[in-house]
Amino acid sequence: MDAASIAYTASTWIIPILLAITFHEAAHAYAAWKLGDDTAFLLGRVTFNPLKHVDPLGTIILPAILLVTRAPFLFGWAKPVPVAFGRLRHPRSGMALVAVAGPVTNIVLAIVSALLLRTMDALPDAWVPWAVQTLYQSILLNLVLAVFNMIPLPPLDGSRILMSVLPAPLARPYAKLERHGFLILLAVVLLLPALGRQLGMDLNPFGWVVGGALAWLTPLFLELGGISR
Repeated sequence: MDAASIAYTASTWIIPILLAITFHEAAHAYAAWKLGDDTAFLLGRVTFNPLKHVDPLGTIILPAILLVTRAPFLFGWAKPVPVAFGRLRHPRSGMALVAVAGPVTNIVLAIVSALLLRTMDALPDAWVPWAVQTLYQSILLNLVLAVFNMIPLPPLDGSRILMSVLPAPLARPYAKLERHGFLILLAVVLLLPALGRQLGMDLNPFGWVVGGALAWLTPLFLELGGISR
């Protein structure tokens, strides 16, 4: 892949990545603020300004490396929104609502991207291929983020939702996993599949979950956008 191809491909990813992570994190911050905790609000995180949510390593450097090396997937993260769950008016239900706000926002972005595909006739012909590719990747990225974050493994959003419904005797030890959550997540997402390749086995549980969900959801969203693939 030459420099021009890399630049073109990168340009079709920049807007979807920035919008997906910015709206996802802003949704968490907004939900927490409205439910009684102003921690994120006071830090300026209730905003659509991507600079407030971007993590230099997780949002820029790592995805860029994966893109340039033509990795089979993009992986990254934004700065997590700080939430003092004890300050929410209803801590247990509030925790679930704050957590689900991010994935729901990504689903909304995927729907908007699909609907925008129906407006391509309004663009100059030269812009259509770029716009279609960008919107298509926005659909994929937002669906991946929504499904991935709903997996109930700390520190993903799904763990907060599960924690809010578990009985207290189970919720407390489950919550303690979060201190090691990022390491567990990296092990399951990166190390376990790598080990499986060495052993000639398919050890990619996240790939099974996310890939299976995408295989079902993507055609529905493309149909919404008037495209079949």
